[in-house]
Amino acid sequence: MDEDPESQRMREEKTESLRLIEREGLIKKLPYDRKKVDDALAHAHRDLHTAHTILPADQDWAYTIAYNAVLQAGRALMFSKGYRPDGASQHISVVKFAELFLDKEEAIIFDRMRRKRNSSVYDMAGSISETEAQSAVTHAGILLRRIEDLL
Repeated sequence: MDEDPESQRMREEKTESLRLIEREGLIKKLPYDRKKVDDALAHAHRDLHTAHTILPADQDWAYTIAYNAVLQAGRALMFSKGYRPDGASQHISVVKFAELFLDKEEAIIFDRMRRKRNSSVYDMAGSISETEAQSAVTHAGILLRRIEDLL
């Protein structure tokens, strides 16, 4: 069955975007290894569980761990497509890669979590509210399931 023109155009755009972020040095080709995918997903699930557990006691760390769950899921997505993050900005590499496969709103949430986590870890401890932490844990669960669906 032939691919419809819109699907073909979208596939070509994704391929070109992958080439671009590879040329930028953000990602690198990697032989497919199912164990890497499974290990990253296991870390994502572990981190999501830990974020739920720690949420009542420490909102900053719950947020950070929830973000890390999404980061690990994003790495699993990369590994499943035969790539890995490269260079000094690996968190950005994972976000940019995931943006090619997630819906626009999902990609925005992932990047916002990255930015907020960075600020909370490096700039201002105690800056995550209970509502923000709860939202991060909820979104991490949603994004983890979404990425698993893409695998």
